[in-house]
Amino acid sequence: MANTAELVSFYDRNLRLTHHSANLKNIGGHAPATGIPVWEVYPSFLDSQLRAELDRVLRGAPPTNVELGDSQSQVQGSVFVFGAADGLAIIERTTERRKPSSVEMQERITLLHQASHDALTGLENRRRFSESLQRTLSGIDGSKEKAALLQIDLDDFKAVNDTLGHGAGDTLLQLVADRIRNELQEGEFAYRYAGDEFAVIQSGKEQPAEAERLAASLVDTLKAPFLINGIPVFIGASIGIAFGLEHGTESEQLMKAADIALYAAKRDGRGCARIFNRSMLLLLEQRENLRRSLRAALAHGELYLEYQPIFRPPSSVVGFEALLRWHHPEFGIIPPSVFIPIAEADGIMDHIGRWVLEQACRQARTWPSWMTVAVNLSPAQFLSGALTDTVAQVIDAVGIRADRLELEITETVLLEKTVDNLDTLNTLSVLGIRISLDDFGTRYSSLSYLKNFPFDTLKIDQYFIDDLETDQKSQAIVRSIIGLAHGLGMSVTAEGVETPGQASWLIEEDCDYLQGYLLGQPMAGEVTRDFIRRSAPTPVGTTGGRNRAM
Repeated sequence: MANTAELVSFYDRNLRLTHHSANLKNIGGHAPATGIPVWEVYPSFLDSQLRAELDRVLRGAPPTNVELGDSQSQVQGSVFVFGAADGLAIIERTTERRKPSSVEMQERITLLHQASHDALTGLENRRRFSESLQRTLSGIDGSKEKAALLQIDLDDFKAVNDTLGHGAGDTLLQLVADRIRNELQEGEFAYRYAGDEFAVIQSGKEQPAEAERLAASLVDTLKAPFLINGIPVFIGASIGIAFGLEHGTESEQLMKAADIALYAAKRDGRGCARIFNRSMLLLLEQRENLRRSLRAALAHGELYLEYQPIFRPPSSVVGFEALLRWHHPEFGIIPPSVFIPIAEADGIMDHIGRWVLEQACRQARTWPSWMTVAVNLSPAQFLSGALTDTVAQVIDAVGIRADRLELEITETVLLEKTVDNLDTLNTLSVLGIRISLDDFGTRYSSLSYLKNFPFDTLKIDQYFIDDLETDQKSQAIVRSIIGLAHGLGMSVTAEGVETPGQASWLIEEDCDYLQGYLLGQPMAGEVTRDFIRRSAPTPVGTTGGRNRAM
């Protein structure tokens, strides 16, 4: 290469320069640097049709002549392209190679960079990503090699944009790109795929060990705080990994596999990496099937309610909690933990929630007038802004007193748009509806919630009730919650009471209400009236204070 008079250059399967003859020049008229893409030597190959010729040779097509005589290149003539070890080679057969002016040179360099790089982060862009991924897959010997695709999605990036502004979000993306670059080794190339999504293509490495190593280092580095305008910002990253040709022989196939693995990483708690496997695809297909079925489930009568009794010690039934169920014609009973997130993500929770509220209130009309019905609210129902109108319309249409309805929320509701959601809760309270904070103690449990909004009831999660008879820590926590609630004028309901020992302990500690399988399992609406008669309930006043008197 040092002695030949020919203008020869060699490129790897990502079309990056590996070797060249001493007299070859780049678009600026200087000796090209190893690692630059072919279009920085021959800008004509930015043209997709001409670049297709290179791809054909990479896939094993015979050598070919490519005419370059376009306005983008200082080379007027042709090049001879042929396959070489681990890539291809180009011999220039020019009729003229003129040196561009400094203005032309700068314009060409700028245009080349803009065409192949993301303007914000400086990483190569989605166009280059797609091309590089397909070339990498085309060059793999399936019996010996694997290429890894890592799809990277930032966790909690939206919160940064919403709270600190888009300028801070842009700065964060630049800092993320820098950290990704710093983790890369030879044979690893990073791209900004879209928005807060990045990708890395890894080739010539031992797999899956090297992909797992890189993914772990990326998760760790993106977990550390970013300092933006003097403010520490914490995000994280979830990563999906797929291997070619094992998980796809075409770029679209491999990207889909990596996306499915990324979804699994998000589902498993985020801040982690997952490698694609076929069971993930099966789960995703089942989820999509459920998503389509759920839209028709209400119309087909597949959704229904069951009611679990709530007791005031020692034995008085004071109301029921309405529990949503789905009987799928093919899969049987689908747990709410599976289909509720689907309904929320698909934007149909408002519709389902209104149906639940109306059915529960109509069922409560068949009970004694002092009994209450508790209905769970999804955080998604707060986002529409129509919740208070929906509740008011339902209680008017059904003709039930507002104080017979208790709406249960979780602390997740209070994490999103806190001011708006507190306003909604206060409006519902003004209407006379009781508000219960469910699963208290298992999530964020900020005492500011209890200060900022006067909940009527705190519900202690079953997690603390399970080992109540033997675990002193659980006893101390439950005792503290009961004391805290009573000090704030709130009543307390213990969920998941399953043994006489649990019930006795809670009664002794002055817990107001008990709920669980020991006292009554969820039952169909038509069964509740018989259950009420058998339980010989004792009425409790409802016209007094808003606390501890159900």
